[in-house]
Amino acid sequence: MSQLTDGFGRSFPYLRLSLTEACNFRCSYCLPDGYHADGRPRFLAVEEIARLVRAFATLGMHKVRLTGGEPSLRRDLTRIIATVARVPGIRKVAITTNGTRLPRYLPDWHRAGLTALNVSVDSLQRERFHAITGHDRLPEVLEGIAMAQALGLQSVKLNAVLLRDRNDDELPAWMEFLRERALSVRFIELMRTGDNGDYFQRHHLRADVLVEQLQAAGWSLRPRVADAGPAREYVHPAYRGSIGIIAPYSRDFCAGCNRLRVTARGDLRLCLFGDFGVALRPLLQSDADHDALLARITTQLGLKAAGHGLHQGRTGLTPHLASIGG
Repeated sequence: MSQLTDGFGRSFPYLRLSLTEACNFRCSYCLPDGYHADGRPRFLAVEEIARLVRAFATLGMHKVRLTGGEPSLRRDLTRIIATVARVPGIRKVAITTNGTRLPRYLPDWHRAGLTALNVSVDSLQRERFHAITGHDRLPEVLEGIAMAQALGLQSVKLNAVLLRDRNDDELPAWMEFLRERALSVRFIELMRTGDNGDYFQRHHLRADVLVEQLQAAGWSLRPRVADAGPAREYVHPAYRGSIGIIAPYSRDFCAGCNRLRVTARGDLRLCLFGDFGVALRPLLQSDADHDALLARITTQLGLKAAGHGLHQGRTGLTPHLASIGG
């Protein structure tokens, strides 16, 4: 029975754990100038991650997604995956990645216990992909996705940030891509963060535009499963794949919130766009602090707000998505 329940009756079976703030891409909507280290203390070590995940699992958490920045930049990622997968109670171990290292490392990650994969693919057109991400790496990303399907991972999903005048005309191409591929492609509405205000004004597009196109083409909404992410998933009998829509500016988006976040330096974030973080790292140094760690986590859940403040232009502590893992 989960002990991770907030004052609004929402339960949290799902942890998004950032492993690093570093990224090797320069995505126009996130880190257009690339990642610059700030000299602050290092990111959580494997032993700290093990204590953290054991605590959340004790409280009823059963799904962990490893994010970044770009988590594959961690040289110890295979060990981290194995460590998380061995924690009693953890049933799903996922990563979100830009996919450039999949062809080389995915078999190792899969053997270590990886069950699910999310890959960022902001365009199916090579030149557009290069323009958005700063890197001409689409062929190897698609190679890694094909490898993931061949390995038989439980879930393979692709993420595309929806950008006005950049990639908002690609829905027909994605539909064709999904005709014979059992993948889920999710379009994520661009979110305003602390440092992308001008970009947001130029390229934000409400995801409702895609919903209308999907419905007109005969796609229908699929019921949401218990530990799923925030996507509304659409399916069509003529296509093996599905299309998800993540629309943080839609009404009641936060009502279905089911995840908590921990940053790469060990701060609990109750919301991606929250105004504060709670330091868990001091309680990750010894097994003797396990009970105190449980108490800190459950106490903080009582402070979780009903929703984010994006509609009012409040982006909280998040300067860019690489800082917390999206």
